[in-house]
Amino acid sequence: MAEFTWYGQASFGIVSKEGLRIVTDPYDPDKAGFKPFPDPADIVIKSSSNDDFHDNDHLVPKKPDATVIDALVVALNGGRTSSHGIDVSAIEAMEHDDHPSGHPDQNAMYRFAVDGLDIGHMGDMGNDFSDAQLSFFDGVDVLLSHAGGFPVISLKELMRIVGHVRPGLVIPMHYRTPEYLLDNMHTIDEFLKRFPSDLVDFADGCTVSLDRGSLPDSTRALVFEPY
Repeated sequence: MAEFTWYGQASFGIVSKEGLRIVTDPYDPDKAGFKPFPDPADIVIKSSSNDDFHDNDHLVPKKPDATVIDALVVALNGGRTSSHGIDVSAIEAMEHDDHPSGHPDQNAMYRFAVDGLDIGHMGDMGNDFSDAQLSFFDGVDVLLSHAGGFPVISLKELMRIVGHVRPGLVIPMHYRTPEYLLDNMHTIDEFLKRFPSDLVDFADGCTVSLDRGSLPDSTRALVFEPY
Protein backbone atom coordinates (compact mmCIF):
# COMPACT_ATOMS: atom_id res chain seq x y z
CA MET A 1 0.00 0.00 0.00
CA ALA A 2 1.48 3.33 -1.10
CA GLU A 3 1.24 6.46 1.04
CA PHE A 4 0.43 9.75 -0.71
CA THR A 5 1.10 13.12 0.91
CA TRP A 6 0.25 16.41 -0.78
CA TYR A 7 2.85 18.94 0.28
CA GLY A 8 1.21 21.70 -1.78
CA GLN A 9 1.26 23.18 -5.31
CA ALA A 10 2.34 20.31 -7.64
CA SER A 11 4.43 18.50 -5.02
CA PHE A 12 3.56 15.11 -3.55
CA GLY A 13 5.48 12.64 -1.46
CA ILE A 14 4.71 9.05 -2.45
CA VAL A 15 6.11 6.29 -0.26
CA SER A 16 6.10 2.60 -1.21
CA LYS A 17 5.34 -0.16 1.26
CA GLU A 18 9.13 -0.79 1.34
CA GLY A 19 9.76 2.83 2.37
CA LEU A 20 11.00 4.23 -0.95
CA ARG A 21 10.06 7.92 -1.07
CA ILE A 22 9.42 9.82 -4.32
CA VAL A 23 8.90 13.60 -4.27
CA THR A 24 7.35 15.35 -7.27
CA ASP A 25 7.83 18.91 -8.55
CA PRO A 26 9.21 20.52 -5.37
CA TYR A 27 8.32 24.16 -4.71
CA ASP A 28 10.31 26.83 -2.88
CA PRO A 29 8.61 27.24 0.54
CA ASP A 30 9.61 30.91 0.71
CA LYS A 31 7.90 31.67 -2.60
CA ALA A 32 4.95 29.26 -2.53
CA GLY A 33 4.02 29.66 1.13
CA PHE A 34 3.90 25.93 1.90
CA LYS A 35 5.99 24.19 4.55
CA PRO A 36 9.55 22.92 3.97
CA PHE A 37 9.88 19.30 2.92
CA PRO A 38 10.05 17.11 6.03
CA ASP A 39 11.56 13.79 4.98
CA PRO A 40 14.53 12.60 2.89
CA ALA A 41 13.69 11.38 -0.61
CA ASP A 42 15.09 8.50 -2.63
CA ILE A 43 13.90 10.02 -5.91
CA VAL A 44 12.96 13.59 -6.79
CA ILE A 45 11.16 14.05 -10.11
CA LYS A 46 10.78 17.57 -11.50
CA SER A 47 8.93 18.56 -14.65
CA SER A 48 11.78 20.87 -15.72
CA SER A 49 14.75 22.79 -14.39
CA ASN A 50 13.41 26.24 -15.24
CA ASP A 51 10.53 27.02 -12.85
CA ASP A 52 10.80 28.24 -9.26
CA PHE A 53 7.55 26.52 -8.32
CA HIS A 54 8.39 23.09 -9.74
CA ASP A 55 12.15 22.50 -9.81
CA ASN A 56 13.54 22.95 -6.29
CA ASP A 57 15.13 19.55 -5.84
CA HIS A 58 17.92 21.27 -3.87
CA LEU A 59 15.38 22.08 -1.13
CA VAL A 60 14.32 18.46 -0.61
CA PRO A 61 16.29 16.42 1.98
CA LYS A 62 17.81 13.37 0.29
CA LYS A 63 19.09 9.97 1.25
CA PRO A 64 22.76 9.29 0.42
CA ASP A 65 21.98 7.43 -2.81
CA ALA A 66 19.11 9.67 -3.92
CA THR A 67 18.61 10.59 -7.56
CA VAL A 68 17.04 13.62 -9.24
CA ILE A 69 15.13 13.07 -12.47
CA ASP A 70 14.44 15.99 -14.82
CA ALA A 71 11.36 14.78 -16.70
CA LEU A 72 11.96 17.17 -19.58
CA VAL A 73 15.43 15.72 -20.12
CA VAL A 74 13.86 12.26 -20.08
CA ALA A 75 11.17 13.29 -22.57
CA LEU A 76 13.79 14.69 -24.95
CA ASN A 77 15.97 11.58 -24.70
CA GLY A 78 13.80 8.59 -25.44
CA GLY A 79 11.02 9.17 -22.92
CA ARG A 80 12.02 6.56 -20.32
CA THR A 81 14.41 6.16 -17.41
CA SER A 82 14.58 4.21 -14.15
CA SER A 83 15.96 4.62 -10.65
CA HIS A 84 15.75 2.50 -7.50
CA GLY A 85 13.60 0.02 -9.41
CA ILE A 86 11.05 2.67 -10.45
CA ASP A 87 10.43 3.17 -14.17
CA VAL A 88 9.61 6.75 -15.15
CA SER A 89 8.14 7.80 -18.50
CA ALA A 90 7.82 11.40 -19.67
CA ILE A 91 6.34 13.41 -22.53
CA GLU A 92 6.99 17.01 -23.52
CA ALA A 93 4.63 19.75 -22.34
CA MET A 94 4.52 23.56 -22.37
CA GLU A 95 3.30 26.29 -20.09
CA HIS A 96 0.31 28.28 -21.34
CA ASP A 97 1.00 30.08 -24.61
CA ASP A 98 -0.12 33.35 -22.94
CA HIS A 99 1.79 32.74 -19.71
CA PRO A 100 1.92 35.84 -17.46
CA SER A 101 5.72 35.81 -17.62
CA GLY A 102 5.55 36.46 -21.35
CA HIS A 103 7.82 33.52 -22.06
CA PRO A 104 6.18 30.12 -21.54
CA ASP A 105 8.67 27.42 -20.62
CA GLN A 106 8.94 23.90 -21.89
CA ASN A 107 8.50 21.14 -19.32
CA ALA A 108 7.26 17.55 -19.19
CA MET A 109 4.48 15.43 -17.80
CA TYR A 110 5.39 12.05 -16.37
CA ARG A 111 4.16 8.76 -14.98
CA PHE A 112 5.52 5.94 -12.82
CA ALA A 113 4.23 3.00 -10.80
CA VAL A 114 4.48 2.37 -7.06
CA ASP A 115 3.17 -0.84 -5.45
CA GLY A 116 1.12 -1.66 -8.53
CA LEU A 117 -0.47 1.78 -8.81
CA ASP A 118 0.13 3.66 -12.06
CA ILE A 119 0.49 7.35 -11.21
CA GLY A 120 0.39 10.25 -13.68
CA HIS A 121 1.56 13.82 -13.01
CA MET A 122 0.69 16.79 -15.23
CA GLY A 123 3.92 18.71 -14.63
CA ASP A 124 3.33 22.37 -15.51
CA MET A 125 1.12 21.89 -18.57
CA GLY A 126 -0.85 24.95 -19.65
CA ASN A 127 -2.34 24.06 -23.04
CA ASP A 128 -4.91 21.61 -24.34
CA PHE A 129 -3.58 18.07 -24.66
CA SER A 130 -2.60 16.63 -28.00
CA ASP A 131 -3.71 13.13 -28.93
CA ALA A 132 -0.25 11.85 -28.00
CA GLN A 133 -0.42 13.52 -24.58
CA LEU A 134 -3.87 12.04 -23.94
CA SER A 135 -2.65 8.58 -24.93
CA PHE A 136 0.39 8.98 -22.68
CA PHE A 137 -1.87 8.79 -19.62
CA ASP A 138 -3.88 5.76 -20.80
CA GLY A 139 -4.09 3.20 -18.00
CA VAL A 140 -3.23 5.60 -15.18
CA ASP A 141 -4.88 4.66 -11.88
CA VAL A 142 -4.17 7.91 -10.02
CA LEU A 143 -4.06 11.21 -11.91
CA LEU A 144 -2.36 14.11 -10.11
CA SER A 145 -4.18 16.84 -11.99
CA HIS A 146 -4.12 20.59 -12.36
CA ALA A 147 -7.27 22.12 -10.92
CA GLY A 148 -6.69 25.87 -10.78
CA GLY A 149 -7.19 26.89 -14.38
CA PHE A 150 -5.01 29.51 -16.06
CA PRO A 151 -2.01 29.48 -16.33
CA VAL A 152 -2.30 25.67 -16.32
CA ILE A 153 -4.97 23.73 -18.23
CA SER A 154 -8.59 24.85 -18.09
CA LEU A 155 -11.11 22.89 -16.06
CA LYS A 156 -13.01 22.17 -19.27
CA GLU A 157 -9.87 20.56 -20.68
CA LEU A 158 -9.29 18.66 -17.44
CA MET A 159 -12.72 17.08 -17.68
CA ARG A 160 -12.03 16.09 -21.29
CA ILE A 161 -8.82 14.42 -20.14
CA VAL A 162 -10.52 12.65 -17.25
CA GLY A 163 -13.26 11.40 -19.57
CA HIS A 164 -10.64 9.91 -21.88
CA VAL A 165 -8.22 8.49 -19.32
CA ARG A 166 -10.86 7.38 -16.78
CA PRO A 167 -8.48 7.04 -13.82
CA GLY A 168 -9.69 5.52 -10.59
CA LEU A 169 -8.80 8.69 -8.70
CA VAL A 170 -8.27 12.30 -9.69
CA ILE A 171 -6.24 14.12 -7.03
CA PRO A 172 -6.30 17.89 -7.63
CA MET A 173 -3.23 20.09 -7.26
CA HIS A 174 -1.89 23.45 -8.43
CA TYR A 175 -4.85 25.59 -7.35
CA ARG A 176 -5.31 28.69 -5.22
CA THR A 177 -5.05 28.10 -1.47
CA PRO A 178 -4.60 30.43 1.52
CA GLU A 179 -0.87 29.60 1.33
CA TYR A 180 -0.60 30.02 -2.44
CA LEU A 181 -2.46 33.11 -3.62
CA LEU A 182 -1.64 33.19 -7.32
CA ASP A 183 -3.70 35.86 -9.10
CA ASN A 184 -6.56 34.59 -11.29
CA MET A 185 -6.13 30.95 -10.29
CA HIS A 186 -9.26 29.09 -9.14
CA THR A 187 -9.81 27.78 -5.64
CA ILE A 188 -10.80 24.14 -5.21
CA ASP A 189 -14.47 25.17 -5.29
CA GLU A 190 -14.38 25.61 -9.07
CA PHE A 191 -12.91 22.13 -9.51
CA LEU A 192 -15.57 20.63 -7.23
CA LYS A 193 -18.34 22.11 -9.37
CA ARG A 194 -17.21 19.79 -12.16
CA PHE A 195 -17.78 16.62 -10.14
CA PRO A 196 -21.13 15.49 -8.69
CA SER A 197 -20.86 15.70 -4.91
CA ASP A 198 -21.37 11.96 -4.56
CA LEU A 199 -18.17 11.39 -6.58
CA VAL A 200 -15.95 13.54 -4.34
CA ASP A 201 -14.11 12.38 -1.23
CA PHE A 202 -12.08 14.50 1.17
CA ALA A 203 -8.94 13.20 2.82
CA ASP A 204 -8.66 13.62 6.57
CA GLY A 205 -5.55 15.75 6.26
CA CYS A 206 -2.67 15.66 3.82
CA THR A 207 -1.91 11.91 3.69
CA VAL A 208 -3.81 8.89 2.38
CA SER A 209 -2.75 5.26 1.87
CA LEU A 210 -3.87 3.64 -1.38
CA ASP A 211 -3.61 0.31 -3.14
CA ARG A 212 -5.34 -1.19 -6.15
CA GLY A 213 -7.99 -2.74 -3.95
CA SER A 214 -8.97 0.67 -2.58
CA LEU A 215 -9.56 2.21 -6.01
CA PRO A 216 -13.18 2.91 -6.93
CA ASP A 217 -14.84 1.16 -9.87
CA SER A 218 -15.42 4.48 -11.64
CA THR A 219 -13.59 7.81 -11.45
CA ARG A 220 -13.79 9.76 -8.22
CA ALA A 221 -12.05 12.91 -7.00
CA LEU A 222 -10.00 12.82 -3.79
CA VAL A 223 -9.21 16.22 -2.29
CA PHE A 224 -6.28 16.57 0.12
CA GLU A 225 -5.38 19.30 2.56
CA PRO A 226 -1.85 20.63 2.00
CA TYR A 227 0.89 19.46 4.37
